[in-house]
Amino acid sequence: MRAAGWHYNRSMDSGRLGRVLGIGTRLAARTLVQAVDAASAANPHASPVQQKPSKAENAGRVAAARATGTAGKLHVTGRGLAAGGKRFGEAVWGPLAKASGALWLELTGVFFGMFAVFAGANAWKIRWALHETAANHDAHSRLLMSVAMAAVFGYFCVSSFVKANRRSRA
Repeated sequence: MRAAGWHYNRSMDSGRLGRVLGIGTRLAARTLVQAVDAASAANPHASPVQQKPSKAENAGRVAAARATGTAGKLHVTGRGLAAGGKRFGEAVWGPLAKASGALWLELTGVFFGMFAVFAGANAWKIRWALHETAANHDAHSRLLMSVAMAAVFGYFCVSSFVKANRRSRA
């Protein structure tokens, strides 16, 4: 039970949370600035006049770096950057390529459908030439060509939309 005269106030909690987050942010920024200053400061234990290292000393440092694995870590970091770039490319371009491929299949399906409709309409106009006689040989040939064209383009239309549907789901 609550004590008399005390009530719950949400604004006090959010205000307190804001103060805590603000103080934490300022402390983190101050720590970061101190770390940067310490890293960029001159070495207090170094001799006042440093001589240029000889080639032998540089070779020794390179050998020590190879022995400790520092050079390997740098190489691994480069590979990590390349792998990260590849994953980023796959994440961005993969869905875009998938969508554009499905859109292209749908567009070609529409064009095949238009050709199938025109061929079907032509076949419907000359349907009277279904039975071939000596007088209507050319009309009968055109009817058969129109029916075949409508069937082939109709198949291409349907298969394009089926492939687009599969590609968009996969």
